[in-house]
Amino acid sequence: MLQTSKLISQGKGLAPALLKRASTIELDWDVRQKSRFDATDSLGRQLGVFLPRGTLVRGGDVLVAEDGSLVRVLAAPQSVLLITACAEHGTPFDLTRAAYHLGNRHVPIELQPDHLKIEPDHVLAEMLRAMHLTVAEVTVAFEPEGGAYASGGHSHGHDHGHAAPKPIKPITIPIAAAPHVHGPGCGHDHGHGHSH
Repeated sequence: MLQTSKLISQGKGLAPALLKRASTIELDWDVRQKSRFDATDSLGRQLGVFLPRGTLVRGGDVLVAEDGSLVRVLAAPQSVLLITACAEHGTPFDLTRAAYHLGNRHVPIELQPDHLKIEPDHVLAEMLRAMHLTVAEVTVAFEPEGGAYASGGHSHGHDHGHAAPKPIKPITIPIAAAPHVHGPGCGHDHGHGHSH
């Protein structure tokens, strides 16, 4: 078995000719979210993949085998629920609302501008339909978001430096003083000028 313990995110820095000659492995999301798995590449070689814990393998990533050979990862088509806004009654905001509710349930979601994808789940499908979204089961590649704290060095092209956020300056909103209300026993002289 050929061991692989290095991943090059999206083949960054590799010449197109090298990528074209690389063997491939086609993996579904269930396997690609694991850091240790076995696979057979397009050349029939048995691969033992041992990546740092928490590494997510994405379609387009390249694995480097112990013999120096490259293996390009392809996202295998798999059964998913494709969620779109209802063309008759809905708005694109409905997808934002659906992503919020699915995120609260810690469901892996692929976010796209015009649709969402999740793994099949009949209970979630009914919830989404009740929210007036269109839900269809399709067989396509699935690339869910890694989450804000996902590890594995996947920057997806966002490795430019971001300046530290500027501190938010508090604003003071003047509030008109509530009128001073007097009543029995308020405890101070009202200057009524009573004469005895």
